[in-house]
Amino acid sequence: MWVSVLTSLVFLAGALALDCNGHSELCDRKYSNVSFIGAHNSPFVGILPSDNQLEDVEDQLNQGVRFLTAQTHDKDGAIQLCHTSCALLDVGTLQDFLGTVKTWLDGNSNEVVTLLITNGDAIDINKFGDAFKAVGLDAYAYSPGDTLTIDDWPTLGTLVSSNKRVVVFMDYHADTSKVGYILDEFQYYFETPFDTTDKNFPQCDLDRPSGASADGRMYIVNHNLDVDIFGILIPDLAEAPNTNSLSSILAQSDLCINNYRKDPNVVLLDFVSIGDGIEAQDNLNGL
Repeated sequence: MWVSVLTSLVFLAGALALDCNGHSELCDRKYSNVSFIGAHNSPFVGILPSDNQLEDVEDQLNQGVRFLTAQTHDKDGAIQLCHTSCALLDVGTLQDFLGTVKTWLDGNSNEVVTLLITNGDAIDINKFGDAFKAVGLDAYAYSPGDTLTIDDWPTLGTLVSSNKRVVVFMDYHADTSKVGYILDEFQYYFETPFDTTDKNFPQCDLDRPSGASADGRMYIVNHNLDVDIFGILIPDLAEAPNTNSLSSILAQSDLCINNYRKDPNVVLLDFVSIGDGIEAQDNLNGL
């Protein structure tokens, strides 16, 4: 009997000590009621005009980023991480990227990570499923079974305790009848405009999906600044300390909150290692 009681006490102590994404306060929050700072085009690392980040994906995760976007393209039948086209920038395979995320999750058991994958080339969804399976990340992927309303999402604590700690979205050409854990982004989210060149970020309009209602959807704020160089838009690295400052992130977030009466679910940043992204994340989550 005493062994049973002791086991129960140990389990209870573990449950009470549980952190979710570094904060016990987040464990009882529904996934749809948590704000994440996201790394826009997370695998494109460097200082060239086609790069969006300065530190690699593992460092982004270590910093506290829990929402990663990645752009994919078809290259001779393989799924590659390429910016706009593989002739412009090719940083390797989707499988290698997923392997990095899997390895990090193996060593961080209380963390929930979201992946937003773009699929502009309409690559067969089963190929994406194969890439997840090849590295074992499918075992961590959350599959809701049915379409969720915004209030139906599990808590972060539930995702952690069930070890379904990866939530995956795809912008176009998802098909949950074939790969149940790769969810249709625009069924669940709307986004504000991207390619912004006004450093004041003066609006928070619904841009995608066109003509949709904000009601019942989570939303992504594209808080990444571009600069126009002879008609070509490139990420504005020089302005990143201001763009990613607490005041700038919260100013646009406040516009969004006034519009939609709810906090942003995601604020996407370029050069997320610069500025106050994680502090803004904590602020939006009331931590």
